[in-house]
Amino acid sequence: MTETRKINLGLSSGRLLQFFRDGEPHTKAELANLTGLARSTVSLRLDPLLALGVIGPMTDATSTGGRPSARLQLKEDAFVVGAVSFGATHAQASLADLSGKILVSIDTKRQISDGPEVCLRWMTSELKHLLAGLGIQEDRLLVIGIGVPGPVEHTTGRPANPPIMPGWDAFDIPERVNRDLQAKVLVDNEVNMMVLGERFMNFPDVENLIFLKAATGIGSGIIAGGILQRGADGTAGDIGHVRSLVGTDVACQCGNFGCLEAIAGAPAIIRSVNEAGLPIRNTADLIDAARRSKVEAIRAVRQAGRDIGEVLSTCVSLLNPEIIVIGGSLSSAGEHLIAGIREIVYGRSTPLASENLTVVQSRDSKGEIVGAAVMAIDYALDEATIDQMLETI
Repeated sequence: MTETRKINLGLSSGRLLQFFRDGEPHTKAELANLTGLARSTVSLRLDPLLALGVIGPMTDATSTGGRPSARLQLKEDAFVVGAVSFGATHAQASLADLSGKILVSIDTKRQISDGPEVCLRWMTSELKHLLAGLGIQEDRLLVIGIGVPGPVEHTTGRPANPPIMPGWDAFDIPERVNRDLQAKVLVDNEVNMMVLGERFMNFPDVENLIFLKAATGIGSGIIAGGILQRGADGTAGDIGHVRSLVGTDVACQCGNFGCLEAIAGAPAIIRSVNEAGLPIRNTADLIDAARRSKVEAIRAVRQAGRDIGEVLSTCVSLLNPEIIVIGGSLSSAGEHLIAGIREIVYGRSTPLASENLTVVQSRDSKGEIVGAAVMAIDYALDEATIDQMLETI
C-alpha cells in the first residue's frame, strides 16, 4: 500500500489553499489525511478561506450513496486578474479568472514609443472598461500582470535600459498604474510571459523548457526545474546579445558588435535577402517570400536558423531542456527557420543532451497574454498573499 505523504501546514490557511490549486476538490477528511492535522484544525484553516470566497462547495458533486461528502474546490470566479501585453506596435489588455481562463480582451495598435504615460493610461482605462462590461467591481481585481518588450527589474517593475522603449527607462510602472487601479502590479519581459503561457497551455508537465522568440529582436525565456528563471537582475535569457561566431564586425543596437540579434534578427535577414537581389520591405514580405519558395528568402531564413542554433546548442549543454519552443514572427516562415536551428542544435549538442530533446514551433499566439495571467494568478494565490488578505477580513 502506498504511504500517504503528510505535510506540516503550521497555522497557515494560505498554505492549505495550495492543495486546491490543481483544480481538484477535497473533503475535510482528505485534507486531514494529507496534512496530519485533526479535522477540527483543518476546519479552522478552511473557515477563513470560505469567508474570503476563494474556496466553496462543489456545485455538481455526484452522490455515491449514503450521506454525500462536503467536497470543496477553488472558486475560480472569486476574483479576477489583469493580463496586459505591450509589443513594439501593439497592445492587448485582458481579464482572466483564477484558473487562467481569459474572460475578455481588447487588442489594438499602439506604439510602445508613445511612452509610459500614454500607454499606461490606455491600459488602466481599458481594464476599467472590461471590468464594467463584466459587472465586476474594481476591488475584485487582485493583480495585474504586464509584459513589455524590454529588460525589466522584476522586483520593482521598472524597465532597465530598454532599447525600443524610449522614455520607459527606470519608470515606476506599478506606482503609475496604482494611481488609477488599486491592485498589485507585476511587470516582466515579454519573452518570460511567453514561456509561462506556452508551458501553461501546451506543456504543463514539462519541467525544463526554453522558449525562443525570433522576430525583430531575439530573446528567450527559461523554465528550469519547473520555475521561471529570471536571474539575479532579471536578464536571464537575453540570448539575442550573446556574441555570434559569425558577423563579429556587425554593430548591434546595444552598442556591441556581433550580437546574435544583429546577425539573425528580422532586419538582418531582410538586408541579406535584398543583397541577394530580392527586394522586400519588412518581416511580412520576408515570410510571404519564404512561403512562396523564393530561394533568396529560404536561404537567408535557414542561415538565420543555423546562427540561432549555434547559440542554442550552448544553452542545451548548459541547461539540458526537454523542449525548445520557437515563437515570434520569424517562426511563421514555414519550417525553414526551425530546420536551420535543428540542424545545428542536434549536430553540436552531446548525444545525451539531445537524445530526448524536441524543437518545435509555438502552437499558440496567445502565449504572452496567458503568461501574464499565469504570473498574476501565481502571485494572487500564493500562500503569503492569501494569508495577508485574510488578516483584513
